[in-house]
Amino acid sequence: MVRFAVLFVLMCTFRSHAQQLPVYSQYMMNAFLINPAVAGHEGYTAINVTAREQWLGMQDAPGTYAISAQTRMLRNSYISRSASIRRRRRVMSRSGRVGYGGYAFTDMAGAFNRTGIQGTYSYHIEFSASQLSFGISLTGYQFRINEEKMNLLDPDDQLLLNTEKSALIPDANFGVYYTDQHLYAGLSAMQLFQSPLKLGADEDGPGFKMMRHYFIIGGYRFEINRDILLEPSFLFKTTEKFIAQIDLNAKLYFQENYWVGLSYRSGGSYSLVEESFNGKGSSAIIMGGVRVDKFYFGYAFDYTFNAIGARTLGSHEIMAAVKFGDNARRYKWLNRY
Repeated sequence: MVRFAVLFVLMCTFRSHAQQLPVYSQYMMNAFLINPAVAGHEGYTAINVTAREQWLGMQDAPGTYAISAQTRMLRNSYISRSASIRRRRRVMSRSGRVGYGGYAFTDMAGAFNRTGIQGTYSYHIEFSASQLSFGISLTGYQFRINEEKMNLLDPDDQLLLNTEKSALIPDANFGVYYTDQHLYAGLSAMQLFQSPLKLGADEDGPGFKMMRHYFIIGGYRFEINRDILLEPSFLFKTTEKFIAQIDLNAKLYFQENYWVGLSYRSGGSYSLVEESFNGKGSSAIIMGGVRVDKFYFGYAFDYTFNAIGARTLGSHEIMAAVKFGDNARRYKWLNRY
C-alpha cells in the first residue's frame, strides 16, 4: 500500500521543471499556453500544435502533446449596396476587444496520464501604442492510471485494487498581459482552485491537491538593423510553496522569417533527486525555426545537466502553427514576430 502511494507522489512531482503542469520550451512562440490573457491579443486567428518527447531513449519517459486555437472578435465593416454609392455602415460593428481560445493536451509520465481541456475568454484594452489584456480560463483534467505500465512487488496491493483508475478535476486560470511594439510582460496564476485529487473510495485513503502555480514572463525586442532583431526574455515560475525556477532566453530573428535561440533553465524545482536541489538539474536549450507565409515551424532540443540527461538522448520539442489575418496596419503596438 505504501509503495503505491509513494510511487504516485514521485510520478506526479518528478516531472521536468513544472511539477503538475506540462513543460514547454518554445512558449515564447505561443504564450497562450501559460497565460490565458494572450488569447487573441495579436488580432490573428492562430492554431498551434506542439509535440514534446522528454528524455528520449528512456522507457516510459514523459511526453506532452498539445493543440491550441485563439482568435479575436475584430471590428467588422458592412457595406450597403442599396445606394448608388457604396458606403460603410457603422451599425453592427464589434468592439474588437474580446478574444477567445481553446487548448487541449495530454501529458504522460510512466503509468500516469493527464488529459486536459481549457476554454478561455480574454478582454483587451488598447492604448495609443500599447495594449493591456486580461484573461480567464475554465479547465478540466482527467487523471488516469495505466496498470499495464506498473510493476508492483505486491500485485494484490489493496490500495491499488481499491483505487479508481481515473478522476476528473475542474479548475481555473487567470492572467494579465501587456504588449507594445518592443516590450511584452505577463503574470498568470494556474490551478487557482487547488482542486483535491482523491484516490480510492476509502475516506481515510491518500489524497492529493493540485498546487497553484504562478508564471511571470517578460521580453524586449531590440532592432539591430532592418533584417536582424534580438529578443532577450525570461520566465519565472513558482508554486504556493515558493519552489521557484527561472528560464533565461535569447533569440535572434532574421528577415522576419528565421530565428535561432538559446535558453538556460535553472534546476532544483522539479525533482526529488538531491542533485537537483544542489543546482545540478539545470538545462540548456537550443531552438530554431522558420516562417513560410502564414505557417510557422519550430524545433527545440533540451539537455539536462544531471544523471538522467547523461543517460538519454535529450528532450525534443516540435511546434507548428498557422496564423490567419493581417493586422500589422490595424494595431500600432503589434509585435512583428
